[in-house]
Amino acid sequence: MSTITVVIPSHNDAVMLAACLRAVARQTRQPDEVLVVDNASTDATADVCRAAGVRRIYEPDVGVASATFRGFDEASGEWLARLDADSVPPPHWLEHLEADLLEAGKDTAVTGPGEFYGSGRVVRWIAETLYIGGYRWSMNLLLGHPPLFGSNFGLHRSMWIRLRDRVHRGDPRVHDDLDLCYQLRPGMWIRWDPDLRVGVSARPFDTWRGLGRRVAMAYTTFKLDFEQEPPFRRRRDRARSVSRRNRTGAAGPA
Repeated sequence: MSTITVVIPSHNDAVMLAACLRAVARQTRQPDEVLVVDNASTDATADVCRAAGVRRIYEPDVGVASATFRGFDEASGEWLARLDADSVPPPHWLEHLEADLLEAGKDTAVTGPGEFYGSGRVVRWIAETLYIGGYRWSMNLLLGHPPLFGSNFGLHRSMWIRLRDRVHRGDPRVHDDLDLCYQLRPGMWIRWDPDLRVGVSARPFDTWRGLGRRVAMAYTTFKLDFEQEPPFRRRRDRARSVSRRNRTGAAGPA
C-alpha cells in the first residue's frame, strides 16, 4: 500500500484550518499523515493542530513557498498531497487523488480546480471563471502543460526530490504552485482533472487589493523563474523530450 502525507501550510488561519482538518478527517481514504506547517502564526493554530491530533511543524520564514516546501521536505509519505488552510475537500477527494496519481505515475503531478465559497455570486464567478480559467489557459500557453493549483494537488516524493533544489523558498512574494510547476524537468508532466475539486475560500477576491497582490506575486515568481531558465529554452527542451518519447513509442500523459 502506498502512503500519503497531506501537507497544509497555514499562517494565522486557525478558524479555517479547523474546518479543513475536519474535512480531512472525513476522507474515505484516510491520509497516513497530516502535516500542518505553522508559518509563524500568532493565533490558535497550535491549539487547532493539537485538538485534531495532527503533526505540526513550525516554519519561521513567512511565505507560502517557504511553508509548502518545508512541508514537502518533512513529510514521511511516498505521495505528497497539498491543501491550503482554507481548502475544504469533499469526502472522496484523497481517494480520487490517489487513484489519479497511481494511474499517472511517479513523474506526473495531478491537480484540479477549486469551487469557491463565501463572498457574493459575482466574486465567486470571477474567481472560478476568470482567475482559475484564465490561469489555466495562460499557463498552458506559456508552459506547454497545465499549471498546478496550490489548494489542490499531489505528486510523488521522488518528483519533489528532483525539484527541491530548484524552487525559490525564501521570498514571501513567490507563488509556490507556480514556481513548482515551472521547475518541472523534461519528462515530468501535470495532469489536470476537472473532477478533482475542493472548496476554496473566495476571500482573496473580495478586494482589488487582494487580487492585485496575487498578480504581483505571479510577476515576482516569473521574474525569478525566467532569470533561472528562460521560457523559450524551457519549451524547447520539453519539446525535444516529447520528440524523443514519441520516437520510442512512449507518449506523455494527457
